[in-house]
Amino acid sequence: MSPTLEQIRQARQRIAGTAWRTPLLQLDLPGIAGEIWLKLENLQPIGSFKIRGAANVMRALPAAELARGVLTASAGNMAQGVAWCARELGIRCTVIAPGTAPAAKLEAIARLGARVMHVPFDRWWQTFEERRYPGADGTFIHAFDDPQVMAGNGTIGLEILEELPDVEAVIVPWGGGGLACGIAAAVRALSPGCRVYAAEAASGAPLVAALAAGRPVTVDHRPSFVDGIGSRTVFPAMLERARGLVEAAIVSSLTEIGAAMRLLVERAHVVAEGAGACSLAAALSGRAGGGRIVCVVSGGNIDLDRFVGLLLSQPTA
Repeated sequence: MSPTLEQIRQARQRIAGTAWRTPLLQLDLPGIAGEIWLKLENLQPIGSFKIRGAANVMRALPAAELARGVLTASAGNMAQGVAWCARELGIRCTVIAPGTAPAAKLEAIARLGARVMHVPFDRWWQTFEERRYPGADGTFIHAFDDPQVMAGNGTIGLEILEELPDVEAVIVPWGGGGLACGIAAAVRALSPGCRVYAAEAASGAPLVAALAAGRPVTVDHRPSFVDGIGSRTVFPAMLERARGLVEAAIVSSLTEIGAAMRLLVERAHVVAEGAGACSLAAALSGRAGGGRIVCVVSGGNIDLDRFVGLLLSQPTA
């Protein structure tokens, strides 16, 4: 089930003091029909929205479960969220990370005091499905398929509608679906006419394929600089939630996402990782329609050398 509006409102109270209310800024783009606004989750303490869901689920756990420590599977951002909260709570944190995880994110996890276990990509994905890993103790914190995690993410939707009540569309990066479904649950409850779109990268876009097929399917996934989203398939439960909450999925090419990253730097002085810029790339394509559009910039954790290389490879605006 998806989180209720009441659960999302409770989450806001629970995560206050850990997650920040992030700015909502208009992007100045002369010649573009309508308005594009940026919800800057890259400015969270860990550089990503993931701290919201991690804080909500962990602060709702009984003391006995917390005492066991926590375990999560993550390519970087959720691991940072769980590790940050674990440090606040004074408990152990173990992270199962895929071999494709970027070094910058792994270094940030280690700085927060978590133990990192590296596994092949397929074994990492299996950990999501099984919600455990042999030899690793602790309460498993799922990165997306958890109503409490989605409720924490849904607080972003509350903030958007409070500041921009007449927003016509919200575009959200789709990784596992916890961010998009959480925000959409809040938006649909408070503003049913607002469209919510999921943004995917062409290097791994399982949602658009699943929506077309009517069931989860396996797609090609190629490692790229868009490391915060993209996988080979969609969890069945997340697909069911998306069907009732998300208008459609919009897939952008790596070239379009790279151009969006450069545009964010040039016009808004915003550093976004590939996943974070995916929503803007979708908006610029025109496939989300016109009007007043909010793009959720989900994170800004990217290796600086790689970021500079990507900027230099993009044509100037």
